[in-house]
Amino acid sequence: MEPITINITILKPINQVWDYFYIPKHIVKWNFTTPKWHCPKAVIDFREGGKFDYRLECKDKSFGYNFSGNITEIKDQEHVKSQLDDGRLIEVHFRAIDPNTTEVTQIFEPEEQYSRQMQRDAWYAILNNFHKYVENN
Repeated sequence: MEPITINITILKPINQVWDYFYIPKHIVKWNFTTPKWHCPKAVIDFREGGKFDYRLECKDKSFGYNFSGNITEIKDQEHVKSQLDDGRLIEVHFRAIDPNTTEVTQIFEPEEQYSRQMQRDAWYAILNNFHKYVENN
């Protein structure tokens, strides 16, 4: 399937955006789609060949899943490429627009189970939560 691309502009320096995207104590604060969900656990061995495992679940515990995989490539404050445990590929790119503004672009292979639009909306909701979290902290 054709990959899906989403992006957002964040009014913070690239080093802060980068850190908040990959440090577990921050990931658990923004990695969910709606206020009814949360990310109670985020574990990451942030290096090429390292693993990540994020738990996403409804706050009422009615449903949840692990979002996990392996990091395949890191270029500091530029991009990270990963492969999910189901084989799909993800890329996250960071670009400093100016000293206090960063663009984040995610490119991901969609699942076959859900519509492309549903997946785009869900991933964008998470990226927008990230945007709000970074700009408010």
